[in-house]
Amino acid sequence: MKNLVIIGGGAGGASTAAEAKRNDSSLKVTILQEGQFVSYASCPTPYYIGDLIRDVNKLVARTPERFSQDGIDVQLNTQVINIDAKAGFVETKESRRVPYDFLMMSTGTSAIVPDMPGIDLPGVFSLRNLEDAINIKTWLREKKAKRVVIIGGGFIGLEMSEALHAANIKTTIIHKDSLPANRWDAALSAIMLEELQAHGVEFLGNAQANAIEKGTSAPLKVTTDKGLWEGDLVLLAVGVRPDARLAKSIGLDIGKTGAIAVNFAQQTSLESIYAAGDCCESFHKVSRRWVNIPLGDIANKQGRVAGRNIAGKPLTFDGIVGAQSFRLFDLECAATGLSEKEALAVGYVPVSNITWGSAMAPALGMRKIGLKLIADKSSGKLLGAQAVGVAGAVGRINTLSVALWTGLDIDQISYLDLAYAPPFSAAWDIIHNAAQALRRII
Repeated sequence: MKNLVIIGGGAGGASTAAEAKRNDSSLKVTILQEGQFVSYASCPTPYYIGDLIRDVNKLVARTPERFSQDGIDVQLNTQVINIDAKAGFVETKESRRVPYDFLMMSTGTSAIVPDMPGIDLPGVFSLRNLEDAINIKTWLREKKAKRVVIIGGGFIGLEMSEALHAANIKTTIIHKDSLPANRWDAALSAIMLEELQAHGVEFLGNAQANAIEKGTSAPLKVTTDKGLWEGDLVLLAVGVRPDARLAKSIGLDIGKTGAIAVNFAQQTSLESIYAAGDCCESFHKVSRRWVNIPLGDIANKQGRVAGRNIAGKPLTFDGIVGAQSFRLFDLECAATGLSEKEALAVGYVPVSNITWGSAMAPALGMRKIGLKLIADKSSGKLLGAQAVGVAGAVGRINTLSVALWTGLDIDQISYLDLAYAPPFSAAWDIIHNAAQALRRII
């Protein structure tokens, strides 16, 4: 019997455990989870905080009891503080030694905390895991919160503004740039800003938060270079970074992104140690570079691949194209591939355009959607796409992700055979129109 020890029971670790045990029932599988939940979904936590999801159990895919039925031992509230790679064991905070033949690093991310006074005050939170979400929701209820100040206008900040609006809590977003969601083109981000303002969210752009202090009319106040804003809770949403501290401590190779370097089998630089999820890198099929994109769907896939390889049934994780999406009130926001800046950095000469249209046939009404395409000037190869609209944005980006995966150019995309019906698109879909418009520019 061989021992598989998994550090971290999130999406990557839980998928590894299930797949390894499924393919080799003789493995002794142990998950060491620092928190009180295992196999949970982090991405829906804003909707749990906003009471759109009321039952916390709906965010948990498998309980420790369910894992136990499959012969997998889950040890909660167990922090690993040391790894002896030569002797083959991990050491917990309680000084227990757990031996391994295979080790999975699924340590996730740590929140980026801005360097400012007051971040340790009661009522200042980051949202990284399910425990954080529970603590935030509890605080909001106990304080009967009426206003929240969010520092950061990325995915988490925007999703939280919608969730808090659903809970009748006013929100102010303080963001370092003029528009939210920096990854998207300014014209598309401007639509997001209009959506925020239409739902009563205050957006303070080009602002620098300098300190958090005790408030006067509310428990907390945030001082900025543009004034001060008070709230019952302050959420730090300036991003996350891969948690590679344990990996570094034993000399595993770390990529340029700061995440653990892996191969296509999810192996690290030590053959018996694997990594999956937000703590490790993925191969980007468009840039041909190793990147770190912390998303749950990537973690699940990487975990499954690692589990298969640990069980002796080879499988590769061929990479990603960078597809991502989020909802902002009545808008769908999605992107895939590279931005112009990213394309330039890897040697392409990007050309782009934005096409505006309707997600359905105009005769049935106007459902506004904007689609940006980015292609290489010399080859016409599609490099990336971004979309924002009241409908159809995610579906179009999913289609273009497949185009990126297979390496299509804009001439091929111009005549793709897409499912047409007036409730869903015009006869010439906005994808066709955008590709043909970009070809004319090139």
